[in-house]
Amino acid sequence: MQYLVYLLLYPILWIISILPFRLLYLFSDAVYGLVYYILSYRKKTVRNNLAKALPHLSEAERRVIEKKFFHHMCDMFLEMIKTMSISQQEMEKRFQFTNLDVYLDLEKKQKSIAVMIAHYATYEWVISMNYKISFKGYAIYKKIANPHFDKLVKNIRSKFKAFLITTKETNTTIESNAKAGILGIYGFASDQTPRWSESLYWSTFMGIETPIHIGAEVLAKKYDMNMIYLKVKKVKRGYYEATFEVLSDDVRSVPDYKLSELFMQKVEQQILEAPEFYLWTHKRWKHKRK
Repeated sequence: MQYLVYLLLYPILWIISILPFRLLYLFSDAVYGLVYYILSYRKKTVRNNLAKALPHLSEAERRVIEKKFFHHMCDMFLEMIKTMSISQQEMEKRFQFTNLDVYLDLEKKQKSIAVMIAHYATYEWVISMNYKISFKGYAIYKKIANPHFDKLVKNIRSKFKAFLITTKETNTTIESNAKAGILGIYGFASDQTPRWSESLYWSTFMGIETPIHIGAEVLAKKYDMNMIYLKVKKVKRGYYEATFEVLSDDVRSVPDYKLSELFMQKVEQQILEAPEFYLWTHKRWKHKRK
């Protein structure tokens, strides 16, 4: 059944991926109308999240952000599909790095790098940086239930010299590379809700007591990796800029949890600048401290 679903959907995805960008965004406008007005996809979750995170805004102001978010989400989803056929030249034109030298200077220190990424603007096109770096690039992701689509995603990423590893494979992969002397850059999108545990680390995010991921910091300290934040900004429809900000080049000297908190603070700053580009469809505040 899973293979049948893959066979039915793959041709549709491929046709979408080869659409010129102008047609792709016209199609996105139509998808937005379906998702927002007819299906009301996770509209209640988005509305609740915005009310919690931006209580200083009026309901009317939050509704404007809500609609802008859904429009952006549809664009981002179709841009993900576009990755199937996009050329390197087109990708580099649409996703640019403003200060790649900051990252390259870290490579000279000959230590692996943990790059922190938020679910903001676009996180899929970050893989284009692998054409510009020397270290082996790894993206940490949640495995897709359908193995055929999971393989498709891996093949797309490998086109951009990125290797996908699941969250369960992260520690063993980093450990194996460290023993073999392989320098890597590991992408952590750690701004969403961690799994429930009595040992969750709690901090404040958007003014709300919130559990946060600390796994990236723990691994960075364990294997003495440098940590860097990649701030992605949406310039206009289909165009993005990414800026590197060093979190620490001596992680073991930083008090525990401070790097994780600093990352979340930077995500919060971006949200306050332009909240419509954050991924509001996940239940970020579903856990309550007992």
